[in-house]
Amino acid sequence: MAAIMRMPEVLANATEAIISKWLIEEGTSFTTGQPIAEVETEKALVEVVAESDGILGRYLAKNGATTAVGDPIAVLLVSGEGESDIEKLLASENISVDTGTSDSKPQLESKSIVETSEIVSSAARIFASPLARRLAKENSIETRLLQGTGPGGRIVKADVLFYLANVQATKPVAKSEPTFIPSGNGGYVAIAHSPMRKAIARRLTESKSTVPHFYLTAPVIADDLLNLRKKLNEWSTKKVSVTDLILKTVAAAFSDVPNANVIWTPEEIRRYNDVDISIAVATDNGLITPVVRSVNQMNLTQLATATSDLIDRARIGRIKQNEIEGGTFSVTNLGMFGTDEFSAILNPPQSAILAVGAAKEKPVVLNGKIEIRSVINFTLSVDHRAIDGALAAEWLAAFVKRFENPMWMVI
Repeated sequence: MAAIMRMPEVLANATEAIISKWLIEEGTSFTTGQPIAEVETEKALVEVVAESDGILGRYLAKNGATTAVGDPIAVLLVSGEGESDIEKLLASENISVDTGTSDSKPQLESKSIVETSEIVSSAARIFASPLARRLAKENSIETRLLQGTGPGGRIVKADVLFYLANVQATKPVAKSEPTFIPSGNGGYVAIAHSPMRKAIARRLTESKSTVPHFYLTAPVIADDLLNLRKKLNEWSTKKVSVTDLILKTVAAAFSDVPNANVIWTPEEIRRYNDVDISIAVATDNGLITPVVRSVNQMNLTQLATATSDLIDRARIGRIKQNEIEGGTFSVTNLGMFGTDEFSAILNPPQSAILAVGAAKEKPVVLNGKIEIRSVINFTLSVDHRAIDGALAAEWLAAFVKRFENPMWMVI
């Protein structure tokens, strides 16, 4: 039977999200697991998938609409149902929508926003629901510009959404084109913060200011591992990257030092059996960290397949919310940019992150002789609340030993 599709809580503790794009048209059938819409959160562009077979009967939130979690965004039908079923459902749920064309102005009123709030301006008294008032403020819209369609001319959320979709242009409200600002020193380009950039700033500021970081650095001879990669790729159907080999070595080091595979919470330290590794991926909108699950249980081919899939989808905004949550450790690699060495900021609640530099030929002393070898500098950032210095040093030593002697990977 006909049902209301509501905005899901695609981001933990989020109160709202943006309909970035509907992926199927009104009247189109869909199947279980098929992506229905793209929803933009602070961290990623998330695909919302169908939980059962059905038909998308009508949009209740348009592209670019900021919608509170739990608010109606569409009407879903089953085979044989039509417009009369939509109207009956909307009436029973106390949701009213304009009966004109799909481009007409939505007159959406939900039970959750019936409480009104009074806004007083210098010109006249303007009435608006709390949700409409907040949405207008977040998008820098003056309420005097809005035409209220609620009871008594009150401004409701649908009026703000209509203004955003039809008056304030056609692009999503969360995005802004760079603007050139002339000034005496040649001017500058003002680029509005995206939700992802705001989330990055907030989380990293919180991490750096509240988590007691300490750092351990180790230069590691990489020749044997790089040669092994070359030989593996002569036979493997899926090309193995240096990052894949690093992830595999990280997981193995945790099997040697399991007490280091922990995260910090205010109530407890949680020690995990599986190793779920977040990998830092640069995108046009900012940094995203998809998680490779159970790396300790994968062979190299499985690992290479999983990482390349996650990285590719992260770069084009097709990552799912559950794929960026729950990692126990992070790896960030700037070696491809020629960076020799750097220290990374922790990704709470994780207790450690490994920063990877470039493989560079350097002189090293081996058996009393100077030789030229490929060396990678690794820097481990650690949360001292969860991992003490000796334990971190023990883990890094295990990582270095396995990295410099990689034949264990093929045994």
